[in-house]
Amino acid sequence: MTSPDPEPEHPAPHRRWLRLGRWLAVVGFVGLMWALLEISGLREQLSLEAARRAFAEHRLWGFATFTGLFVLANLVHVPGGFFLLAAVLTLGPVWGALSTYVAACIACTVTFVVVRLLGADALRGLDNRLARRLLAQLDRHPLRSVVLLRLVFHSVPALNYALALSGVRLRHYVAGTLLGLPLPIAVVTTLLHTLASGLA
Repeated sequence: MTSPDPEPEHPAPHRRWLRLGRWLAVVGFVGLMWALLEISGLREQLSLEAARRAFAEHRLWGFATFTGLFVLANLVHVPGGFFLLAAVLTLGPVWGALSTYVAACIACTVTFVVVRLLGADALRGLDNRLARRLLAQLDRHPLRSVVLLRLVFHSVPALNYALALSGVRLRHYVAGTLLGLPLPIAVVTTLLHTLASGLA
């Protein structure tokens, strides 16, 4: 029995157009999200006051709203530092940090899945020596790399987009996020609580 013929590789022009299409899909998605936020008025909800109000109205539904706002902010590249501040001011340092950790992990994972579906591993197509070196390092030590990146950049939306487009596996991304976020959240929470206590 003869083995089936291997699938032919895409010609270079086809691959270039495919990569371009992936980048356009990601950029178009972000633009569409921003347009929907503006039209619907939801952009005003991506604020410290809105995050605090979510918890003040009802703890359980407040957490769901808080998480939804965190996901939305991450998708449209709005830094989520004010979410931690809102949670700490409303719930206290322990529950505030824990709530932010859970919401941040969910937001980072949702962002990864959505961007991966749209852009696949588009970063692999960059013809850049630095990009190739960084991707090679990520391939050799995926879990450690994600953990270290989380320790430095926390849940920054740009990092989530970059990792989603890098080709790193979802399991390494999620595990690295779960392991890498607690320390920076704990450090920032301690600083915020100390500052708030000093101003009280």
